[in-house]
Amino acid sequence: MLKDGQAHTVLIEFIERVRSGKPEGNVILKKILIPAAVMAVLGLAGIATFFLHLKQYAQTPGSPKAVDTVISIPAGQSFSQTTTALAKAGIIQHPYKFKLIARLKGYDKKLQAGEYTLSATLSPAQILQKMVAGDVRLYRLTVPEGLNLYQIAELVDQSGLASKNDFIAAATSTEFVHQQGLNADTFEGYLFPETYFFPKNTPVKTIISTMVDRFRQIFSANWQKRAEQLGFSIHQIVILASIIEKETGASFERPLISSVFHNRLNRKMRLESDPTVIYGLENFDGNLKRKHLETLTPYNTYKRSGLPAGPIANAGKDSLEAALYPADTKFIYFVSKKDQTHQFSTNFKDHQRAVQKYQLRRR
Repeated sequence: MLKDGQAHTVLIEFIERVRSGKPEGNVILKKILIPAAVMAVLGLAGIATFFLHLKQYAQTPGSPKAVDTVISIPAGQSFSQTTTALAKAGIIQHPYKFKLIARLKGYDKKLQAGEYTLSATLSPAQILQKMVAGDVRLYRLTVPEGLNLYQIAELVDQSGLASKNDFIAAATSTEFVHQQGLNADTFEGYLFPETYFFPKNTPVKTIISTMVDRFRQIFSANWQKRAEQLGFSIHQIVILASIIEKETGASFERPLISSVFHNRLNRKMRLESDPTVIYGLENFDGNLKRKHLETLTPYNTYKRSGLPAGPIANAGKDSLEAALYPADTKFIYFVSKKDQTHQFSTNFKDHQRAVQKYQLRRR
């Protein structure tokens, strides 16, 4: 390779020879251009090799047998801090290459905050794509049919999504209920039973709104028309469905239970439902006594006519449908057979016989 001084001398000589038109100028031209061309080719080859190596790194998992690790990316955390955290957890190798790939693709400024389940079994490219897409870890929340909002609050707390007290405060906020367009005092009855998945730190109001949105999806326009035909508001149907939900564990009985309550309402008879009494009691120990039936509360349907003050649970689809479409019967009484089913009667005399058979004798 020519040194700076030599290159300068050769260049001057080349210029003079070219000016004079001597053929030796072509020889000198080769002395300059060939080494430069070789260097350029070697440089391009080096760059190509580097990017090929970088591409291979991006597509290759760090360890095919690694275990999953939960990584939390707080809002506002820098990309360098995230890369350091991933490297410390053993999820990525060669942090500088990881940073370079992210910056070349423009991912370094697009990562979304949240909890991620990651491992070295994923390639660096897959890890980046997952964090850019916001494919965060989800928490499962399964809400069974028939729970009240306080029991659902316990489940939310146990899932790690939010505290029980925060959930209850939001679920009993009349202002929030009205913001959701519901004609009710609390969200009792509208927290639709289903399995939900939420990322960590989901706001309590978002959890509740998601449940209410699911209720709205289930309670179709046809159901709304049916409620009007029966002379009920949506809220009254929700109340009735919640009682049906609590009265039987046998799905096929729900339309029959519904028919009893519809028949009683039509006859101006009190519903006399034990679950409504229980809902209105504080610190109920599981043993329903006669004194409880005599305790006057807004939910005691032994003491007050018509529907109770509000829903007593969150009913599923079958109970809502049963409230809207009761069986065509003349039943006005039912008594538990102690096997999750009931004996239905059209008159008090038959009902007393059923009580004697299924309740008193067994005691």
